[in-house]
Amino acid sequence: MKLYLDPGHGGTDPGAQGNGMLEKDIVLDIARQIRSILTDNYEEVEVRMSRTTDVSKSLDQRTTEANAWGADYYLSIHCNAFNGSAKGYEDYIYSGLSESSSTARYRDIMHEEITEVNQLKDRGRKKANFHVLRESSMSALLTENGFLDNEQDARLISDPAWRQRIAQAHVNGLARAFDLQKKQDTSTLYKVIAGSFQSRENAEQRTADLQLQGIESFIVPFTTSGAQWYRVQAGAFSSRRNAEIRLEQVKNAGVEDAFLYSMGTGTEEEPEGYSIFGATYLSPELMDQYALEINPAAPELGGHYLEIGEYYGIRGDIAFAQAMHETDFFQFTGTVQPEQNNFAGIGATGNNNPGASFDSPREGVLAHIQHLYAYASNEPLPDRFPLTDPRFDLVDRGSAPSWVKLNGKWAVPGDNYGESILDLYGRMLDESIRKLQQMGENVGE
Repeated sequence: MKLYLDPGHGGTDPGAQGNGMLEKDIVLDIARQIRSILTDNYEEVEVRMSRTTDVSKSLDQRTTEANAWGADYYLSIHCNAFNGSAKGYEDYIYSGLSESSSTARYRDIMHEEITEVNQLKDRGRKKANFHVLRESSMSALLTENGFLDNEQDARLISDPAWRQRIAQAHVNGLARAFDLQKKQDTSTLYKVIAGSFQSRENAEQRTADLQLQGIESFIVPFTTSGAQWYRVQAGAFSSRRNAEIRLEQVKNAGVEDAFLYSMGTGTEEEPEGYSIFGATYLSPELMDQYALEINPAAPELGGHYLEIGEYYGIRGDIAFAQAMHETDFFQFTGTVQPEQNNFAGIGATGNNNPGASFDSPREGVLAHIQHLYAYASNEPLPDRFPLTDPRFDLVDRGSAPSWVKLNGKWAVPGDNYGESILDLYGRMLDESIRKLQQMGENVGE
């Protein structure tokens, strides 16, 4: 199944606006997530997006591209705005089609799946003479996912977890409509190991050598038999085939002893719910790139999360994902303000209580990692850095060794708090791999 996925507007065309949000940004986020869920979890699905970044593209360019590619389905993602009072979800097919057409049948399935979870008023199944519906040679659907200028809709739309659910609902509809088959096993990660060293300097030299040959890699400290080692990792993949492609690249770069290391969820190394303690898989550059693509004004914090996370043994990249979840990708659309450097929402309870403030971004990251350490461990806090987390001693020590155990603790009620963080982390990991793919590195999801 070939899906042409079209996040509306972009570049100089912001689309609808309201409550500090632009349609072009919201729909791009939803579309990226649709692509990730489809390609990660379903067999024989190809997705081509009209745009993957904030660029301008005409309507004619979009439909011409979809037609030339021979897409099986055209899905255009939008949000609405009117006068502040209008609200809800609606979708459209071309006005010249009958209700018995295959396009209408696909629309009915999509409508059912999306309205089941979106918590929006159902404005109905509609028809229109929109360009993308009229000029596309395949079945096409345009979805309007809420009104940005309506306060009630905007509260939902601004929530990254809501946007993830909407993406999943679109995927559920596509899976039903086109009888998509799920992949048998998506639980294993294959890591490409390009060397292990007792000297960090030697590990840094290896990453520099690989970088010169266009291969992204980073250092993962680990301890074995009481000794500190530094492992150079050149990627993590859910597809063994793609991991083997990267392995061959690393070997061709002169690292003949490179190897694959596989890990699956539910194993001793990776307990159910993902341990808060563990190695960081993504480099600071890839973390920052992901945040900046969604929010061009995002602070570059990846280096702090890697360095401080490594010292405390905390997974810095998942903590970075948690920070994006807490701050709406560092846009600070809630009570906490940017100048507080409070990326974890420490002490913030809403109701005009923005919580703690920190003197610098680095100090804010330090407090975040220390707060995670308090939840994940009963051990005394290592003393290289001063205690910065003002609520460290208020935590039920060791009560949340995994991310999902944070449910109901870090956020209240927060029933799916940990899962939301891991979902975001998975999307960041997938998008980072695709970024390398765009750079001509022949790696995949």
